[in-house]
Amino acid sequence: MTETPKKGDAPASSAEPKGNGAGSDTRPSQAERRRWPRQPDADSESGLTLSPALEPLQFSTRNLAPRDQFAAWQAYMNPLLDVRLPDNTSVEAGFPADHSAWNLGSMLIVQQTTPAHSYARSANKLRGKAIDHWHLVVLRTGLTWTECDGHVSEGAPGRVELRSLGYPFRGRTTSSQSLSFYMCRDLLDDASAINDTRIIRTFHGNYTNLLIDYFDSMEARLPSLRAADLSKVVRATRDMIATCVSSSAEHSGATEVKSHLGLMQRLRRLVQHRLSSTELTPDSLSKELGISRTRLYQLLEPSGGVLHYIQRRRLLSAHAMLSNPANRQQIVEIATDVGFVSAAHFSKAFSREFGYSPREARNLGGSRHFGAMYPPTQTAASAPSFEDWINLLGH
Repeated sequence: MTETPKKGDAPASSAEPKGNGAGSDTRPSQAERRRWPRQPDADSESGLTLSPALEPLQFSTRNLAPRDQFAAWQAYMNPLLDVRLPDNTSVEAGFPADHSAWNLGSMLIVQQTTPAHSYARSANKLRGKAIDHWHLVVLRTGLTWTECDGHVSEGAPGRVELRSLGYPFRGRTTSSQSLSFYMCRDLLDDASAINDTRIIRTFHGNYTNLLIDYFDSMEARLPSLRAADLSKVVRATRDMIATCVSSSAEHSGATEVKSHLGLMQRLRRLVQHRLSSTELTPDSLSKELGISRTRLYQLLEPSGGVLHYIQRRRLLSAHAMLSNPANRQQIVEIATDVGFVSAAHFSKAFSREFGYSPREARNLGGSRHFGAMYPPTQTAASAPSFEDWINLLGH
């Protein structure tokens, strides 16, 4: 006799699994067990997304004759520093050095190994190239002593040293291995603790040790970072550095230095926001900053003067636009957008600043984050260089 189903009972289905032997299998089907749809895995997207985004720019003197090694290193570091051998050290002894740079857009990460030498960022060096990035150094081995305005900062393993490339300094190092970070000034503009610090500061202690551990982890993962990761990694690194600076017990620094940094920050923002204006002049700048023309010229004298500073900012912005594959503007339109009234003047100034024409700069667009390996005496014209990366950092 067939039992009539009661109200509310599920109807029988011919597809219901049958029993096997004495009893029926009551396990839920695969569809019933998975109550929620599986979310797509971000790592299962296209192969292009999964591909590493970075390739290091590598330089080494080891493939050269010992007597030529130091001269090659001097030439490579020339955009930033003047370097010299220690007294009583001959160039014949050789200078085996390695330098690998990774470009994250608004941050460069550099792994470096060098013998003992001295270094200086002079006023003349600042005048030739108005580079004012922050430079953070973590020594793996060796010691450094860096002097600025009479203050000497000692670097050693377990410490983090922060320097401003917008101010002259000098120093020396023993044979060393280091990891360093070059960061555009704008990246840290809103970090008050950074802008309130000395031109050169050294940090150590528990939080610094945590920061170094983070650097170690990030360094190991550089080869596997994807394009989507870069901005997040830069922001996380920036936040860690800012927190390390603000957590330091010492916030002292010369009032004159703090005033200089704050004024330069305001000036940089003002110039960048008004690049296309034909009224961007020394008079308009001094008026908006509330300082005299004399003070303005003193402020930018290390950068080659007011007009040189403005033109360099315009050229850097133009280069960033030209090397952006998504920007299809004509070269003359880009020249106008950054404040040049003459295409011929723009082309001439651009070539003098970067060593190649605006049209050639377009060929660099696809290699913004990519490096290369090449002999120090034979750089390919179309390959990016460390000088290119330093000049265009953050643009």
